[in-house]
Amino acid sequence: MQVKSYKSGSVGSVELDEAPFGDKVLYRTLKAAVLMYKANQRQGNAKSKGRSEVRGTNKKPYRQKHTGRARAGDRKSPIWRGGGTVFGPRPKDYSYHMPKKARRVALRAAVAGKLADDEVVIADLGEFAAPSAKAARKILADLGSPRHALVVLAEPSETVWKSFRNFPGVSVRAAADLCAHDVAVGGTIIAEHAAMDRLASKFDGGAK
Repeated sequence: MQVKSYKSGSVGSVELDEAPFGDKVLYRTLKAAVLMYKANQRQGNAKSKGRSEVRGTNKKPYRQKHTGRARAGDRKSPIWRGGGTVFGPRPKDYSYHMPKKARRVALRAAVAGKLADDEVVIADLGEFAAPSAKAARKILADLGSPRHALVVLAEPSETVWKSFRNFPGVSVRAAADLCAHDVAVGGTIIAEHAAMDRLASKFDGGAK
C-alpha cells in the first residue's frame, strides 16, 4: 500500500508492505491493552484515616443517658466532624498484565488502524546529528502541524528525543519499546523505515 513519506523537507509517498500488520483492527483486544496500560500507571496511594488513626481522645464526650442526645462513644466516631472516614480509599495495587501474545496482537491492531486511517508517515530523520528543536518544528510544520504525534525510531536516540521533547502532544519511542497504548493515543505516527521493518519482523509469524 502507499503511505506518506517525508524526506529533506518534501512530503511524498512510499510503498509499504501492509501484510505483516494485518487488515483487521481487533478493537476488544486493543481496548484491553489500553486499559491495562492505564491501570499499570495508577499509583494506588490514595488513603484516608479511619477512626483508629485520627487524633483524639477515647473519652466519652458526655454521659450515656439522660442528656436528650444520641449516645456517643468518642470524638473519633465517623459521625463527628474530624472523625474517621468509613470505607475510605486504601493503598492498592491496580497493576496486572496481559499475555505477551495478546499484547503483540493489540499492538499489531493499533498499527493496522493507523494505516487504515492514513495516519502513518515514513520519515527520514537522519539530519539530527545534534539536538535541534528548529529541525523538529520544521518536520511537524511540513506534516501539517498535527496536534498529537508519535515519533518511532529504529534505535533509541537521545538527540531526537531532546529535539521533540518540548513540543506538547509529541512523544518519541523506540520500536522495541512501543506498546498499543502509545500507538492508539499517539495521533500521527512519524516512523523511520527501519522502525517499521522492526515492527513488521515482530509481527511476522505472530498471531493472526
